Amino acid sequence: MDAAFSAEQDEIRRTLRELITKRCGPDEVKAAVRTPSGHDPALWAALAERLGLPGLALPEAYGGVGCTAAELALACEELGRCLAPSPHLATAVLAAPVILALGTEEQRAAQLPRIAAGELTAALAVPGTGLATALGLVGDNAGDWAGGGRAGGVQARVRDGVWRLYGQAEQVLDGHSAGLLVVAAHAGGFARSRTLLFLVREGARGMARARQTSLDETRAQGRVELRDVEAELLGGDEVDVPGALAAIGDVAATVVAAEAVGAADRALERTLDHVRQREQFGRAIGSFQAVKHRLAEVYVQIEAARSAVYYAAWAAGASGAAGAEAAGGLALAQGLDALRAAASEAVQLHGGIGFTWEHDAHLYFKRASGDELLFGPAHRLRSRAAEQAGLFTAP
Repeated sequence: MDAAFSAEQDEIRRTLRELITKRCGPDEVKAAVRTPSGHDPALWAALAERLGLPGLALPEAYGGVGCTAAELALACEELGRCLAPSPHLATAVLAAPVILALGTEEQRAAQLPRIAAGELTAALAVPGTGLATALGLVGDNAGDWAGGGRAGGVQARVRDGVWRLYGQAEQVLDGHSAGLLVVAAHAGGFARSRTLLFLVREGARGMARARQTSLDETRAQGRVELRDVEAELLGGDEVDVPGALAAIGDVAATVVAAEAVGAADRALERTLDHVRQREQFGRAIGSFQAVKHRLAEVYVQIEAARSAVYYAAWAAGASGAAGAEAAGGLALAQGLDALRAAASEAVQLHGGIGFTWEHDAHLYFKRASGDELLFGPAHRLRSRAAEQAGLFTAP
């Protein structure tokens, strides 16, 4: 593994940091999350036009840039620093790779160039609270998380030669505003039980969507209700949905971990600035040894998590890399722990103002808690990684 970044990778980081520093400060973030879509469309358009961010990891044949998971992780680390509310995670990290992996050539050609250009946003709709399960992050995803033939979840059946969907999915990232939904549904009843994926376009008859209240407003979530909605089967009837989602889940975990590292790093920077200025007993509180020790421990956690993220990103594009099958989940566990530690110290060391919901420190605290609810918790991520690596399997 070469730990040095190329000039192109450094340029991606520099350009993105310049853009989001100008257009995505704390006040802009708070204003964007209160819009109906939950993000700033102008910022999303700028990210697409100047950097090609939505298509960064998509092949050039579909209008993408053709970069690897390493460049994607670097970009998302910068997005995490400012907690940028955008449809990037839902569109470019979850939905687009699913279409690329399982879609027919016609489906790829129809959807991916529009996604890469920033013209179309997309979302992966998974029933219930099973996103982490569907992606294979906290357990085997070959189970009945899509519905299992019982009431609840999303059911798919063929009527008059057309696939139709019934049910609902909650906590869908950007599900209330995405122009295209990739919906996981159970099909086949008990006789041929399986999970399939379907494309549902904005404005489909019988679909109702609403934004949900969420702890972390920077990750907008929506509820999607489907009542006899006509849908297009993604790929074929025999595609390996669990296998594809598990492969995508490893890269998604790496990306979310990169965002967590970026957020933790920025939270630590803000806390350091504060403790250098805030005084008690006639001296800056940052000069107290106890405060130094606490922040030093956070710094060590962040750097360890950053190393894990970079290795996971490299391993995602390297065949035969040691521990590659568990690298993304482990990086995410470390990233979530680092962000929670940095956010907690930020709240406490900012003193009385840090404990108010209006203070910026709580943006980072909510991101840490929200990501753990969506993709964790950390102990289950580690348990799954140990299972995949066979650490506790008898010889």
